[in-house]
Amino acid sequence: MHDLVIRNGTIVDGTGAPRRSGDLAIDGGLITAIDEKAGCGKREIDAEGHLVTPGWVDIHTHYDGQVTWDPYLTPSSWNGVTTVVMGNCGVGFAPAKPDQHRWLISLMESVEDIPGASIAEGMRWQWESFPEYMDAIERIDLALDVATQIPHCALRVYVMGERGLETEDPTPDENEQMGQLVLEAVEAGAMGVSTSRTILHRTKEGSPVPGTFAGEAELMALGRALGKAGRGLFEMVSDIGLGGMHGQFKDDLRLMSKISKENGRPVHYILSQDHAHPDEWREMLAATQRAVDEGAQIMAQVPARPTGLLLGLECTLHPFLKHPTYVEFRRLPLAERVRRMRDPQVRARILGEQTGFKDAFRRDIAVDFTRMFRLGDPPDYEPAAQESIAAMAERKGMHPAALAYDILLERDGKEILYRPLSNYKDYDFEVTRELLRHPLTVSSLSDGGAHCGVICDASNPTFLLTHWVRDRTRGEKLALEEAVRMQTGDTARTYGLHDRGILAPGMKADVNVIDLDALALSRPEIVYDLPAGGRRIIQKVRGYKATVVSGQITFEDGTATGVLPGRLVRGSASTAA
Repeated sequence: MHDLVIRNGTIVDGTGAPRRSGDLAIDGGLITAIDEKAGCGKREIDAEGHLVTPGWVDIHTHYDGQVTWDPYLTPSSWNGVTTVVMGNCGVGFAPAKPDQHRWLISLMESVEDIPGASIAEGMRWQWESFPEYMDAIERIDLALDVATQIPHCALRVYVMGERGLETEDPTPDENEQMGQLVLEAVEAGAMGVSTSRTILHRTKEGSPVPGTFAGEAELMALGRALGKAGRGLFEMVSDIGLGGMHGQFKDDLRLMSKISKENGRPVHYILSQDHAHPDEWREMLAATQRAVDEGAQIMAQVPARPTGLLLGLECTLHPFLKHPTYVEFRRLPLAERVRRMRDPQVRARILGEQTGFKDAFRRDIAVDFTRMFRLGDPPDYEPAAQESIAAMAERKGMHPAALAYDILLERDGKEILYRPLSNYKDYDFEVTRELLRHPLTVSSLSDGGAHCGVICDASNPTFLLTHWVRDRTRGEKLALEEAVRMQTGDTARTYGLHDRGILAPGMKADVNVIDLDALALSRPEIVYDLPAGGRRIIQKVRGYKATVVSGQITFEDGTATGVLPGRLVRGSASTAA
């Protein structure tokens, strides 16, 4: 008798092969039979009319702190994710000396918009070195598997002290020490190393994060450590949207190519369309292809939908946040702010003022209503140009700022506006579709656990099915088999997780059973459920009949079962089944 049988489902196995009907049997945490009629199971799931897929493997998350207090890593686990990779963008919490804890919390708060008070209250520092951090995670029972990377920001400050906060280059001995710590981490099971080179990532004081301007010697020291270990991936967040091929990216691509070719390791970067240079992403991929043709292993991580800012009175940003009159009462409870904003005199004063945002990025959010939309319920992430706040206001004979103001007051101040940041120059998803399908890209950038007050893209794995496979009307869809492969077989293989991501005998039994017809994403909402009452945006989902991790059912009809089979994934243990 099998431990678990998923019977009569439509099997989409994660390889891109055509769907087929059949049973899936699980024993001892592994898939033991597929397709043929399985014998009886101690537990059975009737999957008639449902999809049976591998569990989603999400390779770009920021659960580095949340993993220590939330065994479910929500909202990712709600979306059928069974493996996450964290430690991205160069930020994390190890290695760390005791006097560096507060600074690392502050860095995560400023770069990833995770409430610092929540991290400080929720996280228990039981480590100094990176291997000790992994050991601490390994002691935690989780609902899904977690893999991690060593972050360059923490590493640099750990080795260089306060000098690491500046643009000063490390000494040769310090480069050697950083390389040795990366080697130690990877040999202990880290999936690689990550670094940030974008000036959009800044500390609370407004300075670029440590390592932003790291020189070739420093980055090569990190890469050589991966080469010595013979495993691990190098993730580099470059400034693709600030000049691209005409700016830093060109030099960064040369560095990525050198790191990869000299050490035999893969290097990833983040790619999206910059509205100021709308065709540049094609140049970047062409340059990446030339580097690959010359022997480098380089890929771009791309999102399933444009990274979208969610703007609301409870969110981190909204168009009137820095208007002087609003600033006077911005810290009052929501109900009181809404009451004041509904006063006609207050409304007139706010609308008559200029924003106090100084930087171009945030100022654009306050004044450009041509790329701002009502998100709606169900949320519409691919709205047409005529649905923008500016276009709607013109039809109503209003100023767009006035319309945005009134919308934000709807639902007692809980309404949300949507502002796509990239990949939306032409008001559709055609660039995103091309990026997702390119052979040198991999689906990524859910940012699960991060940007708690302004972005909620952890639902991207579900979105690939609801929008791209089933609902899209404004362009070509993705095939079901293609969308499943993108976030299972492809993402698992990218990080060398050869024991998962595909439904086949001998593979790890991480499985989703999905009612595609019922699958739906709810309207994003603000909750205050982080430690210390911290705020975050969540998005609930329905349509997952069951999620299975290592052969055990962790969620059933959207409800956690309380079973916690998830564990730390050590890279050295991720061999082919």
